[in-house]
Amino acid sequence: MGFKKTNTDRIKRIYSLCDSHFGEINSVGIKYHQKLGWIAEAKFDGSFETLSTEGETSVDALRKLKNRIKQIIKRYNHV
Repeated sequence: MGFKKTNTDRIKRIYSLCDSHFGEINSVGIKYHQKLGWIAEAKFDGSFETLSTEGETSVDALRKLKNRIKQIIKRYNHV
């Protein structure tokens, strides 16, 4: 059987992406909101305060956050 990713692995990957490209990141986390579902957040010190995404599952919310961060990095590198 292969390696199965956990939410901890996903959070560490998001943290390392943010740290290497934006610097000064406070935290990356996930929480459940009764009306909204799962919310993944990345909190920064610098340029933006918080990036957040919603998803039906915790995995979905973390994937959306990672993809959103990758899109921002891609746009930034094109400028």
